[in-house]
Amino acid sequence: MDKTKETGNQVYRSYKDRLFRMVFREKKELLGLYNAVNGTSYTDPEALTVVTLENAIYMNMKNDLAVVMDFYMDLYEHQSTYNPNIPLRNLHYVAKELRSWSNGRTIYGRQLVKIPTPRFFVFYNGRDMQPERQVLKLSDAFINPEEDPALELKVVMLNINLGRNKELMEQCHTLLEYAQFVDRLRTCEKSMGREEAVKHTVDTCIREGILRDFLLKYREEAIEMCIFEYDEEETLRQLGQQSYEEGVAAGIEQGKTEGRLVGEEQLLFRLICTKLKKGKTPEVIAEELEEDVSRVEQICEKAKSFAPEYDWKKVYEQMKQL
Repeated sequence: MDKTKETGNQVYRSYKDRLFRMVFREKKELLGLYNAVNGTSYTDPEALTVVTLENAIYMNMKNDLAVVMDFYMDLYEHQSTYNPNIPLRNLHYVAKELRSWSNGRTIYGRQLVKIPTPRFFVFYNGRDMQPERQVLKLSDAFINPEEDPALELKVVMLNINLGRNKELMEQCHTLLEYAQFVDRLRTCEKSMGREEAVKHTVDTCIREGILRDFLLKYREEAIEMCIFEYDEEETLRQLGQQSYEEGVAAGIEQGKTEGRLVGEEQLLFRLICTKLKKGKTPEVIAEELEEDVSRVEQICEKAKSFAPEYDWKKVYEQMKQL
């Protein structure tokens, strides 16, 4: 559930949202992105229908953006880490989208139920080297591969790191500015602490006209979101390496999956403890993190013993022993 509260000029959204999704949530910007990836030249943002999944979470990740235009349905994902399972995830997403689309129409009758043509894109800006454009296929995951599989889903993965896919960037200036913002942030991180780097990058980009209007309007929210995203990216990067090594050592794929689940749980403890330091109540924390309030209350109760530092690692170890 994507809960949004507005207080004055400040907007609070859940941590599961992403800066990329936020930058492109306005129809005007979203239409520019749509035109760039599809080679079209539509001019009326109101002709675009946003059908993003707002109330469904799969694998702790929302469907980032989904739009319908001229009977095409585009599903967009943003990734800062390479994930070969994107086609499978998109299969979940599109099934949910089409279920909503066909709601009220009988699919058991003699009449063909028409649906918009789906297209899938991933915008990748991770630190690992990836080609400018590649196609990820669901059939790559099939245990028994077939030349002409009965079920296929293809996802176009576009590298949006600064300097890549220049033609695409020229067609969507907001995407270029987003790439410039991320590049500057990563440069600043090499010489500053994460929070300082984020604030410095936001202020610098405002002065230089990079995402200026967006950052002026949502400065505090963008800062908080960036700090979380880069904490998460580093955690998942370390987790991915650790779980891979454990999986190889055990000789089983299960080791990788279990390692990732542990990492996600640790990330939750870290976020809760960070918010406790800011004086937030369990109810507010549960709402912001979109977690079960009883679970958050349980962790907060245990964390009291470690106030005011709220060392999340100690809280996590204590909870493991229960």
